Amino acid sequence: MSDSDSNLIKNKKLVIACGGTGGHLFPGIAVAEAWTQAGGDVLILISEKQIDTLATEGYDHLRFERLPSIAMPKLLSLKMISFGFKFLNGLRACRKLLKSFQADAVLGMGGFTSAAPLLAGKLAGLPTFVHESNAIPGRANKLNAKFARTVLVGFERCAKHFGEAKKTETVGTPLRPAVAEIPDAAVGRAHFGLDENRKTIMVMGGSQGAQRVNELVADAIKKLPLDKVQVLHITGPSDFDATKPAFDATPEAGKVIAFCSDIQFAYAAADLAICRSGASTLTELAHYGVPSILIPYPYAADDHQTRNAEIFSDPGAAEMWTQNEIDEDNFADRLATLILDEPRMAEMKTKMKALAIPDASDRVCQVVAREL
Repeated sequence: MSDSDSNLIKNKKLVIACGGTGGHLFPGIAVAEAWTQAGGDVLILISEKQIDTLATEGYDHLRFERLPSIAMPKLLSLKMISFGFKFLNGLRACRKLLKSFQADAVLGMGGFTSAAPLLAGKLAGLPTFVHESNAIPGRANKLNAKFARTVLVGFERCAKHFGEAKKTETVGTPLRPAVAEIPDAAVGRAHFGLDENRKTIMVMGGSQGAQRVNELVADAIKKLPLDKVQVLHITGPSDFDATKPAFDATPEAGKVIAFCSDIQFAYAAADLAICRSGASTLTELAHYGVPSILIPYPYAADDHQTRNAEIFSDPGAAEMWTQNEIDEDNFADRLATLILDEPRMAEMKTKMKALAIPDASDRVCQVVAREL
């Protein structure tokens, strides 16, 4: 970040609304770190979900405030009445927080957790911004954009979805500082007690919607060539108990854990990743240059995970396997064939690195600072 931008940020107070999923929370934390390093002050608004509690561990130097998480029902649903009351209560709470914090600007990182803070910021006459990581904005950010002065997008192709009248800036998706510095591969494998001489498949179940991926991997481990490959499986808290017995039965397969707070070591250890195609995950995989198998969550709003995956699969940085084309009969064979194809893996690694935007946090801060 330039000295002139740092001077604009110094002593300025930014409210960042994020949470609900790691895809919103981690980029928000990344921007908060960049803003504070430039001399500014940050208040981070998160939800009361378990994923937020887990993901904010280790960030005691940042200030977090929890807001009740509410999802917007369909417009014709009777639940809209309850949603309206909850939203108004959240709006009142946000207006008080912004006033007491003496905020200079509000940034929403997506989801309905951002709606009330952005509207509160707009009503207070503050500069407001919303960040959209995905290739297609969801319902929440289409609403949030109405309260935002500027829309920040992770992928350039997303900008068109907000209309020509809305100001947009392509900034990438911010990387949290813990992930930005890349450890050595040997250090990553040692961190998890993995074999240095076998190729490592890292599986990330994600914070939501990955039960089928976890099931497929649990079935596949006994069919893989375990003299050549091993698996580091991060299931997510909800699927750990269901997945662990498969690793207990085949201990040479590798390691299974529920949650990974030191994800940088997992990325460093990985020769190949299997995951959903959330934008934040894809950003981190690109930074590490990890060849990937992307299995889009088929029920994601507007099928945005498929559109995300295409940005990486079209140039050959990843392979997209739809959930309906893989099963217990073909998954292990396809997986082994890919990871043992060294020329293909090397090509994917190079192309994945070419998609990285390592300075996205600074880009976000620069746009905000210049509109203060």
